[in-house]
Amino acid sequence: MIVHIVLFQFKDENKKANMIQAKQMLENLMGAVPSLKSIDVGFNFSPEERAMDLSIITAFENREDLDAYAVHPEHLKVVDFIKSVVEYSKVVDYTRV
Repeated sequence: MIVHIVLFQFKDENKKANMIQAKQMLENLMGAVPSLKSIDVGFNFSPEERAMDLSIITAFENREDLDAYAVHPEHLKVVDFIKSVVEYSKVVDYTRV
């Protein structure tokens, strides 16, 4: 199993609305992208300076399925929106044993 985690830091402009829209768009990928086995999207509540605004944890059967997700048209629509409203993001990919 492949786990793909992304953390997002949103721009201040329309932050709350953009976070809600991003969460909805990400959750809508379940069922729309066949290789996506699960997705968990959450808003941060930690007040720490190092905290990020939103996280996603996704799971795939293998790296090929993660690669298919990366280029899927529905995922790319979400990526386009998110790129326009985030300052930066961080990613971690690993194999769950």
